[in-house]
Amino acid sequence: MKKINQGLLMAKGLLIAATSVMLLTACSADKDEQTIALKADLLIKNGTVYTGDNLQPQTLDIAICGQVICGVFATDERKTNTVNAKKIIDAKGKIVSPGFIDPHTHSLAELRSKDKNHNLNYLTQGVTTVVNGNDGEGPVDIVGTANALEANGIGTNVALFVGHGSVRQQVMGRERRIATDAELVEMSALVEKAMQDGAVGLSSGLYYVPGSYANTEEVITLAKVASKYNGIYDTHLRDESTFNIGFLAAIDEAIEVAEQADIHLHLAHIKALGVDVWGQSEPAIAKVEAAQERGVSISADQYPWLASGTKLHSAVMPKWVMADSETAFHQRLNDATLAEKLNAQISENIRRRGGPESLLVTAFKDKALVGLNLQQIAEQRNLTPVDTAKQLVQEGAVRVASFNMSPADVERFMVKPWVVTSSDGTNGHPRKFASFPQKYQDYVVNKKLLTVGEFIARSSTETAKIFGFTDRGTIKTGYKADVIIFDAKKFVPKANFSQWNVYSQGIDTVVLNGEIVVENEVYQDKLAGKFIH
Repeated sequence: MKKINQGLLMAKGLLIAATSVMLLTACSADKDEQTIALKADLLIKNGTVYTGDNLQPQTLDIAICGQVICGVFATDERKTNTVNAKKIIDAKGKIVSPGFIDPHTHSLAELRSKDKNHNLNYLTQGVTTVVNGNDGEGPVDIVGTANALEANGIGTNVALFVGHGSVRQQVMGRERRIATDAELVEMSALVEKAMQDGAVGLSSGLYYVPGSYANTEEVITLAKVASKYNGIYDTHLRDESTFNIGFLAAIDEAIEVAEQADIHLHLAHIKALGVDVWGQSEPAIAKVEAAQERGVSISADQYPWLASGTKLHSAVMPKWVMADSETAFHQRLNDATLAEKLNAQISENIRRRGGPESLLVTAFKDKALVGLNLQQIAEQRNLTPVDTAKQLVQEGAVRVASFNMSPADVERFMVKPWVVTSSDGTNGHPRKFASFPQKYQDYVVNKKLLTVGEFIARSSTETAKIFGFTDRGTIKTGYKADVIIFDAKKFVPKANFSQWNVYSQGIDTVVLNGEIVVENEVYQDKLAGKFIH
């Protein structure tokens, strides 16, 4: 089976090695047998450094020339290596690490904007690279999206998936049926063009409309196209609970896609959602690791919260009712002949999510309802929770946090070396502003399930390996200078479910592509991000 972008890794690795030699040659002057004088733009010294590929802390000095790391020196080496730097940062008492890479965000709307394109909610978590287009929602036009982002200016690096759902909708609309052979050819051509234009892979959202209407064979066909370009297959499983085929069967389906398409599988925001599947983390892990043992390349990401977040219609409405247009969706909701069947299915979906008390409204045009749960709103309106849900989804987009995960399941996934850190950041949920410090505080500092080195590696280096970013995610000569400095005692989340959009604290410095974009916890109004692939 295919290893993680192996051919691309080898080719890029050779390029990085050659670049490293050229950098050291170009930046060095006045060489003799005793000293090497290196001219650099920035020197970070005296910090406790976690390089990402070494889980142990080291005392290292890091020189940056332009956009790249041009020297990494141990303390004793610095006695015989002189660095003449334009700027020096003394990181004594602080941790220096690679910038974090978030493999699952929904930040494209902000990055396209003029007022939030700094992506400061991610920079203040230490995130220097975000991946967008997850859940099958990635843009079809990769090059157009990338060009627009860079022309507008972006605050973090960004990589893009091409979305199965987006491709399907462009070719088939939201029709609830299997694709024809001709439509598969058309969708394959769109995926091929996107991969040629720099998509990192194919994402699917088989739980969501219209991806939920596709059969496994359709996904395999498109994943084979992404595989040709060393892309990965990132999937929101068809089921994380008991909504349709079941959590474990959905894991099986994802593994089947990976095996048949010969592609690396990445399981998005892995979780056992709802009381029906609590405890199924154990057999799910067993399935993944059995597949890995027989050669299937698999990874996953996870956010450190017990509540998921999505739109109310996605959370509780059956998929068949949402087919075709929004008008058709609303007509079905109000069709008396469908009421008995529909109400029973909505009621069951609410139960799976933990009941109406567990569905907290986090974003809605009627601000008075934000912070109330479905049960409270139903009581206000003197309606059943089912009728309230049907009414709300017709009034506009309603985002909800669903408190539906078992701590034991979260922790079982957390400690696996193939599970990396993500946010799945969406409005109304604190994960958008605080996932990385939340994981650090909960699972490194308090519960001690992970060491500092493991947390950093699974927030940077290991994620870079998954995506084939061979010049990012590690503090190493020749790599891009995405570096963060943070205070281990002050790196804390400030956002919560009452105030979800509060910036995290403790990230002292962020260096992005060699530019200092955050200094002394103050944003420097620099848009130094790049489109990467």
